[in-house]
Amino acid sequence: MSLLDVRGVRKAFGETLVLDDLDLSLDEGECVVLIGASGSGKSTLLRCIDLLEVVDDGTIHLDGQDITDPRVDADAVRARMGVVFQQYNLFPHMSVLDNVVLAPVRVHGVPRAEARERATAMLERVGLAEKAHARPDDLSGGQQQRAAIARALVTDPRLLLLDEVTSALDPELVGEVLDLLRALRDEGRTMLLNTHEMGFARRVADRVCFLSGGRVLEQGPPEQVLENPQHERTAGFLSRLHT
Repeated sequence: MSLLDVRGVRKAFGETLVLDDLDLSLDEGECVVLIGASGSGKSTLLRCIDLLEVVDDGTIHLDGQDITDPRVDADAVRARMGVVFQQYNLFPHMSVLDNVVLAPVRVHGVPRAEARERATAMLERVGLAEKAHARPDDLSGGQQQRAAIARALVTDPRLLLLDEVTSALDPELVGEVLDLLRALRDEGRTMLLNTHEMGFARRVADRVCFLSGGRVLEQGPPEQVLENPQHERTAGFLSRLHT
């Protein structure tokens, strides 16, 4: 059984259909990268999986549970996922350590002392141990994004969702975040992310999915999708990236 199974998901905003009977599955330990033009549905798909958006039709199963069932406890579902957004969303009035401690204590009921120990170890893991007591505004963009990733990882989520985590970074800061994501992939973290960094997708993805018109139009190993696409829309999208 797939860890994540998305079947026939539709989502519209007013008259605009964003996801159109979209199907996607993700196995445990797999890293799947979503690519596609702006408006193709990548971010909306992640928000539907995290139950930040309610799907209009279709189902999403996580570990066999239908999480789109309206009777489901959405907070309990989200507690099994880690989500990293484009804009970090760190609390500016709290230290980096306290930002990372918050979810284990408030959501998972971990005793504060244990949560601080876990958070400290996770900040060490992402190379931010010396910034534990700094405020987010005192960090570079790359450091803030690594702090956001530490916050998502500290609860040991079943699934890590990453929404264009390098898009708000200056080019010289992109590499440090991508290196961290590559290390997480090598550790066997289950990840679903969207990115415009084709080099990263080529190096770390088990599978690349090209979205167009709210559907997965083509998917396969990165060397096939990125270097020898079978669909003309995929080829057209990739050619525009290199012009």
